[in-house]
Amino acid sequence: MPNGMIDLVIRDGRIVTPEGIIDGDLAIDDGKILSVGDTVANAAADISARGQWVMPGGVDPHAHIEQMSGMGQWNADTFETATRSAAMGGTTSVISFAAQAGGQTLADTVADYAARANRGAMIDYAFHITVTDTQVAGFQSDLARLIQQGHRSLKVFTTYNIQLSDAEVLSVLHHAKLSGALVCVHAENDAIIEQARSALIRSGHVTPRDHARSRPRMAEIEAVERICRFAEYMDQPVMVFHVSTQEAAAAIKTAQARGAPVWAETCPHYLFMTETVLERPGLDGAKWMCSPPQRTQPDQEALWGALLAGTLSLVSSDHAPYRFDETGKLSAGPAPGFHQIANGLPGLETRLPLLFNAMVTQGRGGPLAFAEVTAHAPARIYGLSGKGAIAPGMDADIVLWDPAQRVVYGEDDLHDNVGYNPWQGYSVTGWPTHVFLRGRRLVEQGHFLGLPGSGQWINRPELSAKQTPDRHRGQTE
Repeated sequence: MPNGMIDLVIRDGRIVTPEGIIDGDLAIDDGKILSVGDTVANAAADISARGQWVMPGGVDPHAHIEQMSGMGQWNADTFETATRSAAMGGTTSVISFAAQAGGQTLADTVADYAARANRGAMIDYAFHITVTDTQVAGFQSDLARLIQQGHRSLKVFTTYNIQLSDAEVLSVLHHAKLSGALVCVHAENDAIIEQARSALIRSGHVTPRDHARSRPRMAEIEAVERICRFAEYMDQPVMVFHVSTQEAAAAIKTAQARGAPVWAETCPHYLFMTETVLERPGLDGAKWMCSPPQRTQPDQEALWGALLAGTLSLVSSDHAPYRFDETGKLSAGPAPGFHQIANGLPGLETRLPLLFNAMVTQGRGGPLAFAEVTAHAPARIYGLSGKGAIAPGMDADIVLWDPAQRVVYGEDDLHDNVGYNPWQGYSVTGWPTHVFLRGRRLVEQGHFLGLPGSGQWINRPELSAKQTPDRHRGQTE
């Protein structure tokens, strides 16, 4: 702090805090927020935010990075390419997955992913431990130790070839409760999917547009209802991932009303896309294949209502990147069936601009709700201490948003390693012009300034003491 001056002041912005909007200066020193709203006379550096929104850095709590998929295929991004892309879109913290391979101990799993992230990550990060094999040596002791070390969230599947049985899911819930972890669930009924999938393959209906029919909405509805009951029975908090249907959102609302400790999220591709994106010529629709699939316009409206009411707590990207070539979506050959195509689409870079455009520019919720679902709630629910909010003492993870800047997404203008943009042609108004990570400039007017390995692991010593989700979120300033 030269001559006693603080490091940086962001001047004259509209600062979005958990308590409301404050017009004024934001002071940053030694990587932390020093003051909010107070006029600061001198600083070693300053930047004008006049006419801009000053938002917390985005927290994306669901992204697949440098990971083997449930279909046995590596995704396209490394920690370097994924976190560069995230930062360019205004995200400064991410929770990706330490995904256990069959026969691999949990300790080895986490050590493997930690080494990858330490080499490449350029924003701050944490892990969900994906549990796929509960029979490995030392499972219970490794799980308890890793949770106590700060890995406070787990993930289980009820479908794919890495699913757990109901008995195993209950066992994971039990151990999570003993050690203080949140259990995240990919909730689809595997038997329903297999029945629909097999019938389509037998009848020769294997194009990308048939993917939506291969994962019926009832598969999600049944599994979500079952997981809500499991959480209620065990009195153990769960997070239901990527809710796509109005019936699943209604089931979550009903469970929450009973007092079940259930949180839930949705994703931009369910809020802004329908299953018609799969109806492209030839195999082009494969670029938009994800699981669960996109649904219908009425589902979109129901998900928006659930999000603004607080039934759904947050919006994640579910970033799952695969190139549209032989290394990714077309790995089974030039004419694969839907059952041979990797599921997932990129989203780390586009999540925040899409939501800013809808919630702030178009007024569907407003700036406070935008900050809540993209930063405050994910940091709070997952225990990311120091992250997700603008307040004295918090990490200075800050994004300046120009509310007037309009961008039309192009064919391949993202900063990941995917090679296409699923939002090509989509227009957004409102754009992140400056991104700061712990007070350091990470993005400035489209220029990325980060270095591989500069991201830090986020220790989560404990989860929030609250055991029930927030409800009735405010929609305006």
